[in-house]
Amino acid sequence: MCLSFNPFVYIWGNYKKMRFKGAIFDLDGTLIDSIEDIADSMNSVLRENGFPEHDLKSYKIFVGNGIKTLVRRALPKDSAEEAIERCYTAMMSRYERFCDVKSAPYKGIPELLSHFHDRGVQMAVLSNKADRITKRVIATLLPGTPFVNVEGLTDEATKKPNPANALKICDNMGVRPEEIIYLGDTGIDMETAKRAGFYAVGVLWGFRGKDELISNGADILITAPDELLKLL
Repeated sequence: MCLSFNPFVYIWGNYKKMRFKGAIFDLDGTLIDSIEDIADSMNSVLRENGFPEHDLKSYKIFVGNGIKTLVRRALPKDSAEEAIERCYTAMMSRYERFCDVKSAPYKGIPELLSHFHDRGVQMAVLSNKADRITKRVIATLLPGTPFVNVEGLTDEATKKPNPANALKICDNMGVRPEEIIYLGDTGIDMETAKRAGFYAVGVLWGFRGKDELISNGADILITAPDELLKLL
């Protein structure tokens, strides 16, 4: 049986009382700082195929919609489908081998997860990263964390912002959508949360800025995990 609690969350200058029994987290840019491994792997593929490489700032814009979309954004705009598919296959192979070399949980994330667990809040991960890589990253970098579900992308048709997988997780938790808090760092995450009926928390330590989060429906913005910890 899950326990509910009443944290006060600072919302752009106002305090608001909220109750929730479940928390769903995005992975990249929310739980894990993965941008260097993503960039290193993609740049290696680009280099091997004679395409220009990109800096970390560019990759923070490329990510969020799955690896295939990342590859499309990284390649020149006039690239043939054959080149895109070839680089996608190479990226999947390389990134799966090197997805946890430089990646690490953001400061304060392990403490946040521990605190949620201690309070009886069920937790899950929902990512647009490939499912097997999502599961490997969580198992390697956040081992032993009692997530109800760790879900990555298995079908392009159900990737975020489609709320289908998010609502499936909600059903697995046995809670109502309005009892779920969803944390993410992109507009895609905020749109997913709002379409699912969750409470949307935009995190500002990730890859995108506050304007994108607000314009896509963020209910609150936080700058560090301990902003939630202090208010539980």
